[in-house]
Amino acid sequence: MAGVQKARAVIDRDFVISRIDSRIYGGFIEHMGRCVYGGIYQPQHSESDEAGFRRDVAGMVSELDVSVIRYPGGNFVSGFRWEDSVGPQVNRPTRMDLAWKSLETNEVGLDEFAKWASQVGSQVMMAVNLGTRGVEEAAHLLEYCNMAGESSFSKLRNAHGREQPYSFKLWCLGNEMDGPWQICNTSAAEYGLLAREAGKVMKRLDPTIELVACGSSSLNLPTYPDWDATVMEYCYDIADYLSVHMYLDNKEDDLEAYLAKSLIMDEYIDSIVAACDFVKAKKRSSKRMYLSFDEWNVVPSTWKGNDAESWTVGPALCEGSHTTADMIVFGSMLISLLKHSDRIRIACIAQLVNVFGVIMTDSDGRVWKQSIYYPFLHASRFGRGLALPVQMQAPSYVTNEKREAPLIEAVSVFDDDSGVLTVFAVNRSLSEELEMNLELRGFDALIGHESIVVQHENPSAYNKADAPDTIVPRNGFVPLVNDNRLSTRLLPLSWNVWRFKPAGGNRK
Repeated sequence: MAGVQKARAVIDRDFVISRIDSRIYGGFIEHMGRCVYGGIYQPQHSESDEAGFRRDVAGMVSELDVSVIRYPGGNFVSGFRWEDSVGPQVNRPTRMDLAWKSLETNEVGLDEFAKWASQVGSQVMMAVNLGTRGVEEAAHLLEYCNMAGESSFSKLRNAHGREQPYSFKLWCLGNEMDGPWQICNTSAAEYGLLAREAGKVMKRLDPTIELVACGSSSLNLPTYPDWDATVMEYCYDIADYLSVHMYLDNKEDDLEAYLAKSLIMDEYIDSIVAACDFVKAKKRSSKRMYLSFDEWNVVPSTWKGNDAESWTVGPALCEGSHTTADMIVFGSMLISLLKHSDRIRIACIAQLVNVFGVIMTDSDGRVWKQSIYYPFLHASRFGRGLALPVQMQAPSYVTNEKREAPLIEAVSVFDDDSGVLTVFAVNRSLSEELEMNLELRGFDALIGHESIVVQHENPSAYNKADAPDTIVPRNGFVPLVNDNRLSTRLLPLSWNVWRFKPAGGNRK
């Protein structure tokens, strides 16, 4: 196609999706692969602190300003014996982890992780085992973590060196119990009953906690979305959130279709919301069920599967390099989360380190940032405030899956304290530069403040240990704003951030 294609967009201050919950910028650490052992924790490393955690990795996590971190799983939690992970490290047993066919030394346990999470500025989102265990163990774990006084498990925590409760506020009632791969996979009715009773007991112990029930972990399962409606039938009154998970990949080796896959995420969210609202209507309830998108990511295009040896500590599982194309899909998923922030209040990138990680380490002790690190960094840093839709008329293409995909995907965030407006956008086109004409309605006079672009002409390019700066942010063109109208350009395969501030200076 000759010439530069054009798009027209409008952002109106009066049309608000929601105030963004900061917990939408959450992460996930599971005892899986090299996420913990060889990832955040490596006692022999020169950068490790006195507890064995790597300062360089912790610094990168801190930079992301991750609000909450879900722990300790994931599939791992369905076989987790929490008692093994507390107390003196020398007394902890080494167990065979059936979820990932690995050895779990319990060297990093609940107490160590809680301290590390505090150091990187994150709250812990704790998960209980509703696979091999049940209501009693969930109650004991909550008592250990959250209760003060003279009860046996609060006294046990005191004996382990922590007098004050951790007071974890977010609790997951199991993990992906709809999945045939899950230890003690069950039916929706059986899980719903167990989760309801566990939640009932847990809220009797600590009425201040919030509970996340397991929703569908994949739209490819035959139980979706009936699972969600059935679980909600049991748990609507006790749960505060329904969990959903999604990983997007390019298994079909169709790049244009892959770049449009965040549209599947949009459809998935809408379906789950509809299931929740159906149960709300059926129960004649005034309560709105919110979503916890507590596992989401793109599968690295370079990942070809696992070949790690079983029954070892920290085997390399689900490791790969995220490409330029992966970054565009990842950025589109971030935009999708913000566009649905009226119903999504929590989201956790899976995972933070090594396992499809935004951060990678290697056996030589090096650490680097993946391409997907940067969109998350920008959204977490600038995406706090009011989510505003970007009404867009843009050129599009039709994928081989018969899905019409606009070349530009965008959302905006308005900081109503400072008056700064931020626009996040991706250009899905493999080769076309796009011009976007943007009108800002209902705002005080704004001026261009900052422009950031992350882009590479090669969709298969990626960062690696000896070339960590292949895909990095750079300053872009700061558009001139005339009467709150502007024109800007998006390079092919690019993630873009534009920031506009009040013409009279920031207001406080």
